[in-house]
Amino acid sequence: AQAILAQAIFAQALAPVALCRAPPPRRFWLKRILSLGGSNHIPPSRREDFAAMVKYSREAKNGSKSCKAMGVDLRVHYKNTYETARAIKGMNLRTAQQYLEDVCEKKRCVPFRKYTGCIGRTPQAKEFKMSQGRWPVKSCKVLLGLLKNAESNAEFKNLDTENLTITHIQVSMAQQGRRRTFRAHGRVNAYMNCPCHVEMLLEEKEEAVDKPSEEVKAKKFTKKQLAKRRLKVGGDL
Repeated sequence: AQAILAQAIFAQALAPVALCRAPPPRRFWLKRILSLGGSNHIPPSRREDFAAMVKYSREAKNGSKSCKAMGVDLRVHYKNTYETARAIKGMNLRTAQQYLEDVCEKKRCVPFRKYTGCIGRTPQAKEFKMSQGRWPVKSCKVLLGLLKNAESNAEFKNLDTENLTITHIQVSMAQQGRRRTFRAHGRVNAYMNCPCHVEMLLEEKEEAVDKPSEEVKAKKFTKKQLAKRRLKVGGDL
């Protein structure tokens, strides 16, 4: 009897807490959805808020023939991810996936064009007419996941995944993670990481259409031009 009474009191104490519990903030849903890898996991009551929050720096010319993917606060180095994304920009979807897999296996390298400080040289960078390159495996795996997400979005929109091209990819700095490291003589220094945001836009390549042949129109000359032409030939003699 005492145990039953204790359970009843405990349930009464928890009841107002459960009723007054506020829904999670919008940023929680944004991170949760993007971590799951798609917009299909959005709760129906949060879809309008999610659409209002997610903004891309560029929109496709034809929205029905394109797909998007985004990653927020990714725990990968900004500089490595920037150079990796720059390497796959303009590639076909399958070509980019194969290239990133080759980088993970160290068959090919990612050329470093902007952030070149203390970057070693490798003969694999000759493919891109560069001398410095690295093999950022973690960044490649993250981009492979985003490409897979974009591919699933394309299949949902009935696009041809074999004909998709990466027309836009952007890597931005995210808020740094704040940590501290303890040094000699009682000093404390900053020990921060550099995560990043990634967004990409893939578009279906339009089929080339031959320009219709135009009929060649006869040139029209004025009386003055006709008279000049007759004089060049020899006149009316």
